[in-house]
Amino acid sequence: LRPALAVRTGTRVPTPRWQRWRWRTCLPGSTLPTTMMTAMERIESRGRSRALQVLYAWDLRRGEALDGVAARIWDDLAVPPDERAFADALLHIVATEGPDIDADLGDITTNWRLDRLGVIERCALRLGAAELRARQTPPRVVIQECVRLAERFGSATAARFVNGVLDALARRLGTLR
Repeated sequence: LRPALAVRTGTRVPTPRWQRWRWRTCLPGSTLPTTMMTAMERIESRGRSRALQVLYAWDLRRGEALDGVAARIWDDLAVPPDERAFADALLHIVATEGPDIDADLGDITTNWRLDRLGVIERCALRLGAAELRARQTPPRVVIQECVRLAERFGSATAARFVNGVLDALARRLGTLR
């Protein structure tokens, strides 16, 4: 004897799966296909993450030069050249304008000294301030990326703190209204 087949008595009709669009599309005003644009955005996000890792290592090794720490991190993690180039540009701003960045952040965080902050919060704030000073990326993108990094490497409260401080800094610099 064969076992009886189960009868399907489902009341829901399965929803059809949408197939991916197979034609390459471009965003309005762009000549790059969206697949290439998302790859470039990922490079920038990964570059910010790498820059945060270098700033974290540099903050813990306070006596060393930022360039030396960055070179060691790049070699240890085998960072691709495109991510390295983006992160190096941000790290160069932090290295050259570090005291000004710290002064601006100290003015905004009136009840908090920078040395009292957690290392992740401090590094995320320095990274965001450097990128806001460069004025090459929209300020909302910079703030969102730094909040995401603070949440990923820190905590939810760190992300809220970074959001508030970078928003105030962007308004003070005049890049966000």
